[in-house]
Formats: sequence, C-alpha cells, structure tokens
Amino acid sequence: MRGRTVFYTVAVLTVALGVGGYFFAAGRPQVTTAPVTRGPAAAAVYATGTVEPVTWAKVGPIVAGRVAAIFVRDGAVVTAGRPLAQLDDREAKARLAELEARERYWRDELQRQTTLAERGFASRDARERAQSEFLQAQAATSAQRQRIADLTLIAPMEGVVLRQDYEVGEVVDKQHVLFWIGQPRPLRITADVDEEDIPRVKIGQRTLIKADAFPGETLAGIVGEITPKGDPVNKSYRVRIALPVDTKLHIGMTTEINVIVETRENVLLAPSEAVRAGRVFVVEDGVARRRRVTTGILGRGMVEIRDGLNEGEQVVVNPPESLADGARVRPVPLASSEPAG
Repeated sequence: MRGRTVFYTVAVLTVALGVGGYFFAAGRPQVTTAPVTRGPAAAAVYATGTVEPVTWAKVGPIVAGRVAAIFVRDGAVVTAGRPLAQLDDREAKARLAELEARERYWRDELQRQTTLAERGFASRDARERAQSEFLQAQAATSAQRQRIADLTLIAPMEGVVLRQDYEVGEVVDKQHVLFWIGQPRPLRITADVDEEDIPRVKIGQRTLIKADAFPGETLAGIVGEITPKGDPVNKSYRVRIALPVDTKLHIGMTTEINVIVETRENVLLAPSEAVRAGRVFVVEDGVARRRRVTTGILGRGMVEIRDGLNEGEQVVVNPPESLADGARVRPVPLASSEPAG
C-alpha cells in the first residue's frame, strides 16, 4: 500500500506540473516574427496611369448632328484626309440652295445696276447697295459650304482606327468622340503624380509597372516627360512613361507605377510593419526586447535599417499595443503564422 501511495503521489505531481506548464505557456502572448535580412532597398514614387499611343488624336464633330454613315471601323488603316463618318447634311444642303439662289440674284442685280450706272440710268447708291447685298450673300454661301464640310469627319493623320464609337442614327455633338486615330506603336503611360512627390521624379528614372491583365508580372518603363505645369485642383503633375516597343501592355489599360527614385545595395532590411515610431521589438530567448532603430529607405513591405539591428535577429511584426519591454512571448515565424481572423 505504501508503494502504491508513492506512485499515486508522483503521478498527481506530474499531471500538476504539465497543467501548470500549459497555463504558463498559454499566458504568453503569441507574436509573429520575421528575420532581419540583407538585400537591395529601393525608394519609389507611386502613381496610377493609362496606356496610350505616343501619336494619336480624338476625332469628333465640330457641329451637332445625326450620324448618317460610318465609313471605317475598328482596326482600319486610314490616310490623312480620309472621310471617317458623315452626319446628316440634308437640311444644310437645302439651306445652301437657298443661299446660292440669293447670291445669284444679287450677282445679276449688281451687273444690272453697274450697266445702268455706266449709261447714266442708275444712281450710285443703288449700285453700292446691290454690291453690298451680293458680298453678304457670297459670304453666307461660303460659310454654309463650310458647315456642310464640317458634317464630314476627316482623319487628321495617317494611322489606325484604334476605337470607333456611336452608330448610324445617333445624335452627337462637340462633346462626343467618334474615333480614336493613331499609331499602335510606340506606347506610353500617362500618369498623375502627387505634387509632394514630383520633386523626386526625374526624366530617365526606371519604373516598375503592374497591370491587372498580367498578374504576378512586373513590366518596365522609363520616365520620358514631366509636364512643367501642375494641376492646382488635383494637386498633381502629369508624367509620361516611355514603354519598350515590345511591351505587353495594350492601349487603354490601367496601370500601377512605381518610379524608382533611390536605390541602395546590400543593406539590412526588416518588415516595415515591425517598426513603430522608430522602435522595434526583438525576440531573444522568448523575451521581447524593445530597441530603438534608425531607418532609411522605405519600400513596399520592407524598410532599410541603418542602425539598431543585426542580420538574422528576429523582430516582431505588427507588435500588439499591449506588448511591453521584457514580456515573455511565444514567437511564430511569419511564414507559418496563422492568418488573422
């Protein structure tokens, strides 16, 4: 019986120690950690933009009217001056016939008054009035012919019909664009950069481009133009990114751009979410130690550490507000940490 009592006592003690150890571990907060690594750091200016041809033009009506005919469609090759579409000109031509008849009448009247004046049968005032009426009729006829010409949309340059909108029967006015004419290559991206970032952007800087059409790919470009005058309403400057001839991007695609404004090689890097107000928590033997750091280039997800950390040290990513210096923690590597619920 005595031996059995000792056995029970040891067993109970073992269970108690196990439960105590469980509660001790459970009392330590779990934190996500990541190592301090080495690599290149790059500072970038972010912007969004749209892909467009370098050479292109919008073609719309000068006057309002109803579309009577479409002569070309998407993808058609056109030469400068080629008719693209015709607006209804029947009313305009009827008006022209009236004005031409009026012009002929006053031309004949001017000739008659001139002949009479030469023979002394007409006053000088009558001839001058006929001449004035004729000139006015002539100007009105010329203006109406121009109005009729304006009802025909003409290609302003040689190129390809990049896009054609609106169909026969629709009413359009000066605000509508019926055709986009241009050269399919070369292409560029027109982007708007915040005025606070524009001093760091220079012609010739490398850009990294993302587009939804090519997930997981980073495309290349170069800063080609920076508009000298900014937009005071949107507080931005227009920047044009030159693209290589063989770019995968298509006209009209929306893109995200990172203009690389500074690079540094072989520097210490830590997750940017580990740094709070110039401090980080380093986990040493299960204890979180607060440490002051000096940071440099802030990239996407990583920040350069210029002082305060060593390569390989484990830092706490997104440290909880309640985490205190010297607190015991349960570190979980970032790659294997459970997703936040």
